[in-house]
Amino acid sequence: MGRVRLLVSDFVLSFMWVWSGVLLRILVFKHLGFAHGPLGEVIKTTFSVANMFFFAFLVKVTRGAAYNPLTVLADAITGDFNTFLYCVGARIPAQVVGSIVGVKLLIDTIPEVGVGPRLNVDIHQGSLTEGLLTFAIVTISLGLATKIRENFFMKTWISSLSKLTLHILGSDLTGGCMNPASVMGWAYARGDHITKEHFLVYWLAPIEATILQCGHPNF
Repeated sequence: MGRVRLLVSDFVLSFMWVWSGVLLRILVFKHLGFAHGPLGEVIKTTFSVANMFFFAFLVKVTRGAAYNPLTVLADAITGDFNTFLYCVGARIPAQVVGSIVGVKLLIDTIPEVGVGPRLNVDIHQGSLTEGLLTFAIVTISLGLATKIRENFFMKTWISSLSKLTLHILGSDLTGGCMNPASVMGWAYARGDHITKEHFLVYWLAPIEATILQCGHPNF
């Protein structure tokens, strides 16, 4: 029963995550009236950090639910074979389906939301970018989990700022996503979810980076 609850929580959090980014942009730039300038970006960043604290709280309340397959994959690699099968065969698909359903409902409800993150460079540069960004965030996340495990505020604060910084660094190239499920939701809506570019850049490269870091002797 606990595993079923976790799958449902993964689905719901993934659904909520794809909505949250769009709703934040609409709130800041449409309803609050900020322009796409330095002040507007600062306000958006502030709301984004608050949003990440909210999701970190939800992860804690649900006892380990996740909205990013890379988080689940890290647990699968370091766990036993049954855990690996459960994570790869059930939890990651639940997150992908949650993201797809979330994006579909989002587009039906707010048609002007756009098309989501897209690859703006060649496939090799895109794969390298997503791989490096993922390697960096997994390194930070594992370090925080081992060194300041009990300090929820400090761990979430550092993690949030790190994710936002890495996202900004990669936003003009690949979207700086570091989340295959959420990218899959947008790609499925566009109809390009089974292309070589999507698979290599947004799935294979981040997965390889996660496996590489989880196998590092320091962790």
